[in-house]
Order: sequence, then C-alpha cells, then structure tokens
Amino acid sequence: MIVLESHKVMEPTSNVRLVDYCIGLFPQLPTRNAVKKAMKRGEIVLNGEVGRTGLWVKQLDVIQLIDPRNKLPKPFPLEIDVVHEEDGFAVVFKPAGLVVSGNLFRTLENALIDQLSKSKAADALKWARPVHRLDGATSGLVILAKTLSAHHHFGDQFATRKIQKEYHAIVQGIPNDQKITIEVDGKQAESTLTVLSSVPSLQNGHLSLVKLEPKTGRTHQLRIHCAEIGHPIVGDQLYGEQGNIMKHKGLFLAATSLDFEHPITREKVTISASIPTKFTALLERETRRFERFTQAEKSSN
Repeated sequence: MIVLESHKVMEPTSNVRLVDYCIGLFPQLPTRNAVKKAMKRGEIVLNGEVGRTGLWVKQLDVIQLIDPRNKLPKPFPLEIDVVHEEDGFAVVFKPAGLVVSGNLFRTLENALIDQLSKSKAADALKWARPVHRLDGATSGLVILAKTLSAHHHFGDQFATRKIQKEYHAIVQGIPNDQKITIEVDGKQAESTLTVLSSVPSLQNGHLSLVKLEPKTGRTHQLRIHCAEIGHPIVGDQLYGEQGNIMKHKGLFLAATSLDFEHPITREKVTISASIPTKFTALLERETRRFERFTQAEKSSN
C-alpha cells in the first residue's frame, strides 16, 4: 500500500459525509462518482480505516488517498508520445479515447508500464502514477509521478491551483475573446477564451480555433462553458449539437500546455505540445469545401 495524498481536516465541519467532503479534495477525485469508485476500490482511508460513503467527517480527521495495489499491472500495448521525462516524473500526450487510469486494462497508466524508466530515487514508485485526470474524450498532456515525493508535490500544486493549464479547441462560430464565469454543477467556474483563427464552414457558418485557459478545475468545465456561450466544441457528444458530431473524429479539445514548479529544483517549468493534426486538417478541409462551393456558385451565375 502506498499513501499518495494525505489531508487533515483543520476546520470544524457540520453534517458532511466523507463522500461529499472528498469531492475535489485530491486532483484524482474531481467528482462524486470518482470518489465513490475510489471508495469501492478501497483507495480512501479515514483515520486508518477504509472509507465508506456514509461516514461523517469531523475536525482533525485524517483522510488519505492510497494505492492498495502492490502487483505491477499488465502493460497495455499502446505506444504513447512521451513529451518529457526525468527521474522523478514524466509528461506524456494522452490520445483521445483513452482513460487516464482506473479499474480497466485499457488505460494510459497501463500503457506506460514498459515505456517509462523506473526512478532510481529511494522513494521510487513501482510504476509511474498519474497525478491528475483528463477526460477520456480529450487528448493532451498528463503528468505522471515516478516518486512518492513528486506525487505529493504535484498533488499540492493542483490542490492550490498553482499549475496553469492551456487547451486548444475548435468551436462552432466566431466567439468573442472573453472571460467566462458560468457556474458548473452549482460551483464557481472561470475560464478565458481567446480566438486564434477562424475559417468559413458550409455546415457551421464558421469554425474557430481557440485557446482556452481554465482558472478553476470543474469536471467538463471548458466543454460546458463553450456550449453555454453558444459556441460548442466540435465533436462534443454531451454538450454539442448532433449535427456537430463528426464520425470517427472525436472531440476537438486538447490540453497543450502545462506550467508547474519542478518537484526538486522548484524552478518554473513549461511543457508544451503541438495541436493534434486533426485540428489543422479539419480547418483546411472546411476552407477547401467553402472555396469550391463559392467557385461553383460563381460559375453557375
């Protein structure tokens, strides 16, 4: 058993169950469903005992997120793009359609079992553990810790919102550059949107490549915010429009940049990745289709 994260309840609490208190407490548990699944797997411990949904939380309680697994998981055979790797951690580019971790075989964590070198540090983990999550439908950068100290360090940075994330997406229409402050699941949520380029589209009027920066970390925050302002992300089957779904193309949302503090040197580190080729391919295709249509219109006149 490895203690990945630990939290001491410092403030007085009143009528708060463990399952509710843990929502967003650790970056790996952003939702109630994620907390319940972790409890079912025995990964949440309250004062040394396995946590249950009905337990109440009180001041000075100690809540731990543990990894009860001791046996190395079976590697999932999928080549992953390793963007940056050091002895203590790595940053990889997760493909769309792959979950980060969980009680499954086909996960990013299992795909990296044989692809990342094991740390030589005294507190080395048996295999690299993701320190945060990314939607299965979203592609992009994910940090994995290879030592326990790195896992704790990144966990603290995510908990205090010190890690800055940047995404790129293709949305319908041409939105204005703006700060979006629309609540998600009744909680404060803030994102900024910047339009980088726009192209005409026969189906959508226009498509825009945008940069998105979440200031808070709510589940599906960027997808909900784009949909709420009337410019859903292309390929979003949950919050988009049916005519906006492209067969076998997936969601056009990618995490492309991470700014964080190095777990050893404490220096600022920026890791960036190019936008997926399907983004530029879609914009170029829509431009060509529109140009062919307008040329045909001119010829017919």
